[in-house]
Amino acid sequence: MAEGAPPSRYGFEPFDCAPALRLEAHERVSELQVTAMQQRLERLEAALERLERRLWLAVYGVVAAILVQAFQPILAALP
Repeated sequence: MAEGAPPSRYGFEPFDCAPALRLEAHERVSELQVTAMQQRLERLEAALERLERRLWLAVYGVVAAILVQAFQPILAALP
């Protein structure tokens, strides 16, 4: 008997029946759906990372503009 092969039951050969084929088809469809969901999730996470980078860039830009406005009168007062 080969390893990994299911043992024969009562001397009968295994056969494919309609419910088993439907179950296998359902498992394949479910696996494809899970794979597609994981790919969409990865794309969504990448988009969120790009958005977060843009947000931090905007925050740093606003802070830099405020600091420039705060130091501008001081620099203008120097001789």
